[in-house]
Amino acid sequence: MTDFLLELRCEEIPARMQLKASEDLARLFTDELAKTGLKPGSVESFVTPRRLALVAQGLPFETAAVSEEFKGPRTSAPPQALEGFLRKTGLTQDQLEDRDGVWFAVVNKPGRATAEVLADAVPAIVRAFPWPKSMRWGTASQTTESLRWVRPLQGIVAILGEELVDIEIEGIRSGYATLGHRFHHPGEITIGGAHDYVEKLRACHVIASHQERQSIIEAKAAEAAAARGYSVIEDKGLVAENAGLTEWPVPLLGDFDPAFLEVPPEVIQLTLRINQKYFVLRDGAGGLAPAFICTANIDAKDGGEAIIAGNRKVLAARLSDARFFWEQDRKTKLEDHAKKLERITFHEKLGTVADKVERVAKLARWLVESGIVHGADADLAGQAARLAKADLVTEMVGEFPELQGVMGGYYARAEGLPDPVADAIRDHYKPVGQGDDVPTIPLTVAVALADKLDTVRSFFGIGEKPTGSRDPFALRRAALGVIQIVTANNLRFPVAEGDLLDFFADRLKVQQKEAGVRHDLIDAVFALGGEDDLVRLLARVKALQSFIATDDGSNLLAGYKRAANILKKEGVAAAEKVELTYAPEQAEADLIAALDAAEPRATAAVTAEDFEAAMAALATLRAPIDAFFESVTVNDTDPAKRSARLGLLARVRDAVQAVADFSKITG
Repeated sequence: MTDFLLELRCEEIPARMQLKASEDLARLFTDELAKTGLKPGSVESFVTPRRLALVAQGLPFETAAVSEEFKGPRTSAPPQALEGFLRKTGLTQDQLEDRDGVWFAVVNKPGRATAEVLADAVPAIVRAFPWPKSMRWGTASQTTESLRWVRPLQGIVAILGEELVDIEIEGIRSGYATLGHRFHHPGEITIGGAHDYVEKLRACHVIASHQERQSIIEAKAAEAAAARGYSVIEDKGLVAENAGLTEWPVPLLGDFDPAFLEVPPEVIQLTLRINQKYFVLRDGAGGLAPAFICTANIDAKDGGEAIIAGNRKVLAARLSDARFFWEQDRKTKLEDHAKKLERITFHEKLGTVADKVERVAKLARWLVESGIVHGADADLAGQAARLAKADLVTEMVGEFPELQGVMGGYYARAEGLPDPVADAIRDHYKPVGQGDDVPTIPLTVAVALADKLDTVRSFFGIGEKPTGSRDPFALRRAALGVIQIVTANNLRFPVAEGDLLDFFADRLKVQQKEAGVRHDLIDAVFALGGEDDLVRLLARVKALQSFIATDDGSNLLAGYKRAANILKKEGVAAAEKVELTYAPEQAEADLIAALDAAEPRATAAVTAEDFEAAMAALATLRAPIDAFFESVTVNDTDPAKRSARLGLLARVRDAVQAVADFSKITG
């Protein structure tokens, strides 16, 4: 057994692509070798800004000989069929076997040297690599047949054991040499094999492991912050991004003028994180610290002082811009900013953003005035809705679109508007997705719900509905937001009708799946028709799920399905009252009595929205139904008995379906 090292060196790989590329290399390598019967003991992949690599351990020196058998056409088939089979297998007719009138081919493949397999596999992997974006370069780029790679490929290292695997791709030939750190060790490094790859790179200021670079950044950043009495605001994505930008990460702490802290903290955080890739710090009191941590790619001789000074200067310019936007935007009232929304088209069939704002304002007022949202002031709801989108035309949101709503809240508070209005403006986009905070303050609930309802209803109204994976107007997200707000605040009203109700049903299944609710139970309640109250629907679904999980529930479901199947076969659509002209058997009489007691109880419980009680009433039918099927013949030869018993089963079916359509329940 031996080990194999592969390194593909190129110009800078975008940080966002690195981890996926590392996973893809290991996967493609494993899959390509599997085609030849080779299976390494383990595969470990590495990625830095300038290289993609893997080490495969435990490879045999050659593949095992294999024998494959192929079934061909019948011996009586036309000659063309036989000729095609021979071409496929590469054999002649005298090499085939006749087995009961069918041709079979046995193809023996001798073992191959692993080095030969790798020499074929690596170019195939390189050419099939699934980069999200790739490029051609040089004179070869004039043809579409030339290699595409994320950035120009510059070098290949391919060593099996200590022997070079000879590979050539687009004029680049494999060798033992790679490059170290661009500044600390710009010269070539000779690699002996997989056994010394990682440590030789480390000695030349390149840490091959992305995960190790992340760990270094986290630990050193925390250490630098703690030395000043600060702490790092956790940001796993930024850690990964900085690891993807460096081969030798060195976190450095710098500071900025505390006067910039007068700007809203979200602005400072985005300036540091998005524009500069800096880590944000908190002081001992929990507020933002006037400091940052940047990640250098070198061990500077001056301890990083010049790097920090340069970054401090760039950051000061960025924060000055942000402070200017903050000051300028506040010179205009939100009401005046909002007037500019008339210039922005929301959708060609739905008018401007100002038109949408007006629709949302009316809907928010209605939600309050109709009593659906309790505890809010209708005038304030209308005011908050009309100002909610005003920050879209501000300088700050133009620079940081992520802050829409948030900045509106700050500007509202700065001009002295009531806090509930400012809060509603700030939070009216929430919840943006699963896991986001759901508004619970009444005024915010009214505006946030109105905004999302208007979006879904408006686009459905003009026929713009999500199809397949396409959802250009994020209607699925808006519908999930409606569901979360409605259920979290126990809002009772018809959210939709028609195909829009079906759309909400689908979104509800998605949302409730994570909560452990079965989608077939949601179908069972929706199938009753007319259920457009999401709170009532979920209460019914949850009661149904609890009931089905019991022995009474599962056995009643089995009894219901047996009754429904008999009725379907006999073509009985609805229960009809049948006067008995015979003395019923005991089990038959017991079921009649149980239905007489359970039906009104279940109906009353459903009307009172006490769905647990409705399920409890149905549970009383379980034993009588079981006894009925055990001892009573439904299809009796006596037509009167047969008709009455089918009517009794129809009563069972209808009694159960008054609570939920059990035919939709699987199992």
